[in-house]
Amino acid sequence: MNQQATAQAAPEAVGSQHTLTGLVVSSKMQKTIAVRVERLVKHPKYGKYVRRTTKVLAHDEQGEGREGDIVDIAECRRLSARKAWRLVRVVKRADQA
Repeated sequence: MNQQATAQAAPEAVGSQHTLTGLVVSSKMQKTIAVRVERLVKHPKYGKYVRRTTKVLAHDEQGEGREGDIVDIAECRRLSARKAWRLVRVVKRADQA
């Protein structure tokens, strides 16, 4: 029974995967969330770090991600024209007012 549980968890942890952390900006699609990922880039002339953002689509099979959540996403095979990431886990839930 332990081997079966390990075999099911193996695809999640196989190899070194490129993972990112970002903020869910839209969860209005079915099984898809839009995630805003921020990074700091050093300006080539002035040396100041500038904040750059990228919006990527991630596969959310269970519908766990909601707007405002902070999530971890990992690279996966291309699932559609714009979707090549999947939701790994919800790091922090958005505050429900």
